Amino acid sequence: MGVVGRAIVEVSSKLTGVVANLVQEETNGSSRLGTFLFPFLAFFLGNLTPDGQYPWGNLTDWGNNQYTESPATGIVRTYDFVISRGLIAPDGYQRDVLLVNGAFPGPLIEANWGDVIVVNVFNNISSPEEGTAMHWHGFLQEDTPWDDGAPGVSQCPIVPGKSYTYEFKASLYGTSWYHAHYSAQYAGGIVGPIVIHGPTEAKYDIDLGPVMLSDWYHRPYFDLIKDMLAPGGSPSVPSDNNLINGKMNFDCDTAAAAGDKTPCTPNAGISKFKFQTGKTHRLRLINSGADGVQRFSIDGHTMTVIANDFVPVKPYNVTAISLAVGQRADVLVTANAAGSDPKSAFWMRSDLAKCSVAKQPFALAAVYYDQADPETAPSSQPWADAGDPDSTCGASDDLDKREPLYPIPVRGEPGVTKEMKIEAYRNASDVFLFLFDGVSARVDYNHPALDMVMKGNMSFPEVSNVKDFGSAKTVRVVVINKGPGPHPMHLHGYNFYVLSSGPGDWDGKTIVRSSNPVRRDTEVVRPHGHLVLQFDANNPGIWAFHCHIGWHASGGFVASFLTQPDEVRRRWGGDGMPGKMEQVCREWDEWSQNTVVDQIDSGT
Repeated sequence: MGVVGRAIVEVSSKLTGVVANLVQEETNGSSRLGTFLFPFLAFFLGNLTPDGQYPWGNLTDWGNNQYTESPATGIVRTYDFVISRGLIAPDGYQRDVLLVNGAFPGPLIEANWGDVIVVNVFNNISSPEEGTAMHWHGFLQEDTPWDDGAPGVSQCPIVPGKSYTYEFKASLYGTSWYHAHYSAQYAGGIVGPIVIHGPTEAKYDIDLGPVMLSDWYHRPYFDLIKDMLAPGGSPSVPSDNNLINGKMNFDCDTAAAAGDKTPCTPNAGISKFKFQTGKTHRLRLINSGADGVQRFSIDGHTMTVIANDFVPVKPYNVTAISLAVGQRADVLVTANAAGSDPKSAFWMRSDLAKCSVAKQPFALAAVYYDQADPETAPSSQPWADAGDPDSTCGASDDLDKREPLYPIPVRGEPGVTKEMKIEAYRNASDVFLFLFDGVSARVDYNHPALDMVMKGNMSFPEVSNVKDFGSAKTVRVVVINKGPGPHPMHLHGYNFYVLSSGPGDWDGKTIVRSSNPVRRDTEVVRPHGHLVLQFDANNPGIWAFHCHIGWHASGGFVASFLTQPDEVRRRWGGDGMPGKMEQVCREWDEWSQNTVVDQIDSGT
């Protein structure tokens, strides 16, 4: 029937109800995302300076290099997070989840470019207790590598009943998210959006804020990992539903038919958005899921892409856009469909790609113009390319289209070139694991790699999968995917250049637009294909490089890149080590001596 037929026919009528049978507190706790109560965002926080400038001065997105010209506003934005368990039903199926301040998704972090962000994270996870750590996706963490939030790499986990204070500069701007980086814990609910306001040449009237797209699982993350890593287990972990801003309906009859007696409410409630007729709206798309590639669209509306990850791009138009886990896109949408009739309503859609393992892959939200009835379901039809368009599973066939607004040419020959193959195997116990550059990784929570470097210990266990790039100023990484599935590759601490992406092996010479290649922090390597990345290794620290599919990272698909180790030791060795880094490790050492830490996976 084709893509259009798939989108129309396969979305069951049991999923399209717009009158919610549950209140927001029952589906999402204290979160207001996906409701009319979530406020429009301002163009920046605070006021213009006395001389009439923005908080970032006269810097622009087209004329200034954000990596070398980041402002320092002197403003500190402080947030307090409490991580705890709670009982909610994001799609009507009730389950025990992990919440940030009682909310799923967690609270919005908002700042201006050049501000300092401070987040006090208190671990209140109990029954059972777990460690935790929080990663601030896409932030460079320059001069603060210990606040990157990767346990076993940059820090020890936060002990239950204790807290850790993260403090870092918003040196880039745009849209991102935070999530737990302890095991696959974020699949249990520890996620939230981040918006860093900065300069933009794009013209729009209203900032609608974050639109978080996430596959959703009805079983606890730990149980899913336990099954996956059991003898004879499968790396395919099917999701049960697909959410927009933490909300979607679910066909409860499917659970009942399987003998599942968990409380389940049909038509729990979908996300709703208000468009002002004739106005242009900014939507900040985030794939915050654990596995699936999302294909996002709004019926009848063309989107203008103005940013990918934290990188402003030359605007280009699409009717649908693919986002792999960890990727973001800022898009502009003008409410001018259906002859700009203010009574119009339209479906917002996000479909999981066919290569994603999903029991129910369709997510819906409703967009209402000013005078539309918000209790009437839209009757709009999807774009022809709203579904999964091809077999690349979110990989880049359009590197030539996605051009950064501020041009930065790729340097000449790199100081180091590292080829890293993605493979899989079953160990002697018949457990399925990933090999990344020949290693199935497992971190040591008690001895983070960064701690070792600061103390002058460079004898990393092979299983930590640390790659020491020494004093190399430029590093090229050639990722070769030998398997049948896609992998969204995320590098902490850097934006990288995407030099090449395609089927088979790289030819060793093709570079797409070397004068200004794509830059971002997460990019997909396609099935049976290659991805060539390059980064300027000017950020001393040790940085995780991993597949952002949570189950794959749990299965060992993790490496860490050590850059400028001499500089790490010079700056922070000996008495230069932050006291809070030592404190969180002392607390973890004491707690883990008296508690069995059930680390059944890679740990990060």
